[in-house]
Amino acid sequence: MTSHLVSIAPALRAALQRNQFDTDTLLAALGPQVHAALGRNEPVPVRLAAQTLGELGVLIQLFLLADEVPRDAAAQALAPLTIDDAVAAGLLETGFGTETGYGPEAGGSTTVRAALDLRPVDLGFGTRWVFADLDGALRPQTATKDHVLGVGHASLSLLRATPTTPTTSLLDLGTGSGIQALHATDYAQTVTGTDLNERAIDLAHATAAINEVEIELLTGSWFDPVAGRTFERVVANPPFVVGDPRVRHIYRDSGLDLDGASELVVRSAIDHLAPGGTAVMLAAWVHIADEDWRARIASWLPEHGVDAWVVQRDVADPELYVGTWMRDGGQDPRDPQAAQRATEWLTHLRESDVDGIGFGFVYLRRTNTPTDLLVEDLTHGFDDPLGDEALAYFDRLAWLRDNDVLTARLRLDPHTALERVFLPGEEGWAQEVVRVHRGGGPRWQHEVDDLVAALLAGMTTGSLALEELIELLAFAHGEDVTTLTEAAVPLVHSLVRHGIVLPA
Repeated sequence: MTSHLVSIAPALRAALQRNQFDTDTLLAALGPQVHAALGRNEPVPVRLAAQTLGELGVLIQLFLLADEVPRDAAAQALAPLTIDDAVAAGLLETGFGTETGYGPEAGGSTTVRAALDLRPVDLGFGTRWVFADLDGALRPQTATKDHVLGVGHASLSLLRATPTTPTTSLLDLGTGSGIQALHATDYAQTVTGTDLNERAIDLAHATAAINEVEIELLTGSWFDPVAGRTFERVVANPPFVVGDPRVRHIYRDSGLDLDGASELVVRSAIDHLAPGGTAVMLAAWVHIADEDWRARIASWLPEHGVDAWVVQRDVADPELYVGTWMRDGGQDPRDPQAAQRATEWLTHLRESDVDGIGFGFVYLRRTNTPTDLLVEDLTHGFDDPLGDEALAYFDRLAWLRDNDVLTARLRLDPHTALERVFLPGEEGWAQEVVRVHRGGGPRWQHEVDDLVAALLAGMTTGSLALEELIELLAFAHGEDVTTLTEAAVPLVHSLVRHGIVLPA
């Protein structure tokens, strides 16, 4: 399939550009309400709108709705690409019957429909196009073992979580359709993608070709194709689904038990990072009854040579987790075979004492110092991309390693807010809690007391060292300097890590 899809890429690109099959035009042409319906996989409003949009509407029906369209209309919209070449390359298909037809002569040689998913995406640097397998959302079908995912929520969340500062070399482990690698071509000098699934490599080649970018694509298991090589940045969306050690769908099942895939990628990524290099990956980990999930992740890291920041975005109970992934694979839980699979899956999790499955991001930076690990929940909402925050976190951590906070002059992030919560008490309003909030980034918040609030107030100018502020605070409130210092230093370290307190 690679050579055929790659060979039609120039003509297909010309057709897409001629009809402005891009994200901005689609939003403007469909309007926000209909565009939102498209995002919800509701085809009728989109189909009605597409019928008034000429050749662009034909492309919308073909590639975004998976509709059958008249062959002549498709030929006009795809010119200079011919229908015969599109069919030979596996982009379109004919002779499929009338089971889902919308045209008066659907199913014969007079109609065509998409055999692949092809859609425009804006990855932050303008429109790109991505090839993938059809997901069954609008044309029912069951995912095959070598199914290649399109642009889904996980892919987009990893995109937003990936740093985009310029870098020399990037590895996309488990490239799939190639979307992460494609994103990287805008900020990395060289990009390498690997995947065990040969079909994924084929579609990633086509994705690179239609976008006219260079990506080195290698077939093989895990890090085997890049053995002995290091990269400035590693990005990974591995098959991290937690289950038994069997592979039913390559894109999600690793063949490793429980969270073994996430463990393997975290352990191995460090060896493929150049000094100072960073890695970001989606990962999942099990919550075992009577065990600390943070300690489980800590066991995946060496004692020396890496800074790690792990943020847990969500935790699902086994029942919800299994049901979600069953539907993701196109399996109806009412079907006897699907029900048997769900039974086996849940039984395995219960026999392994799994009472929850956590999901989130793992960030790593290669260092020459003892390993530092921060594992925390980040389940609240925020708007800013996490990738830039991760790099800033590692920089703040390096500053803490090289500086004594007591002798440092510190300042508050200018977007920090102080919140006091009062509830009715016996003598009127009674203060219940005091918090400091960071206004940007992940919007961290910390509960503090009035004494700490006063200490932070002294940092607004950044004119005094922390030890001087502590001495003044101790004198003003009749506190012991040593005791106050012992309490303040670890708190300030935590506030610096979260970017609430910064070097002046």
